[in-house]
Amino acid sequence: MKEKVESREISKATIARMPLYLHFLQEELSKGAQYISSTVIAQNISVSSVLVRKDLALVSSEAGRPRLGFAISRLIVDIEKFLGYDNLSNAIIVGAGGLGRAFLGYEGFKNNGLNVVAAFDISPKLVGSTVAGKEILPLDTLDAFVKKHNIRIGIITVPKASAQEVLDKMVGAGIRAIWNFAPAPLRAPKDIVLKTEDLAASLAMLAGKLYRTNDT
Repeated sequence: MKEKVESREISKATIARMPLYLHFLQEELSKGAQYISSTVIAQNISVSSVLVRKDLALVSSEAGRPRLGFAISRLIVDIEKFLGYDNLSNAIIVGAGGLGRAFLGYEGFKNNGLNVVAAFDISPKLVGSTVAGKEILPLDTLDAFVKKHNIRIGIITVPKASAQEVLDKMVGAGIRAIWNFAPAPLRAPKDIVLKTEDLAASLAMLAGKLYRTNDT
């Protein structure tokens, strides 16, 4: 029996490729395909077939069959389990501005194992309103809500000046993983998982590449 590989043994690059594998395999399954080769996966993910086999071997016991390839449904189950998509995790948002409300109403997160249940804000104009049936609550009720509902994931969509204070409040309430969209280099305890998405930097990179492409 194949031993379970701990996630800490798997590189960040490999983990980042798993959603790409999953989405492609789901598309192929929806088309009626039952088996697929590492070569076909590699061609569509733009990596080598050797790397595909190594990646999949880390998260699945599906070894593939001669002339048939990997059983797609089995790979999907194993990758979803590895990524935690088979077990929805409840999350909250702090910052109910445009981005926060967009996230609050986005149902696609559930396909990736994330269930956003509420948002928090300090604006009297926003508190008490709902988005997609989910309430925007006063920020001072965050601690009690997180503890009551055993929330472990928080999403930050507040302005830069408030982001560190919000992170500290989340950590104090018991949140263990934080997805930060504020344009700020936040500090978190070592046992807290922190991922920052710099939308401004991504846009600048996109605009820069477009400018250089048009300039050639």
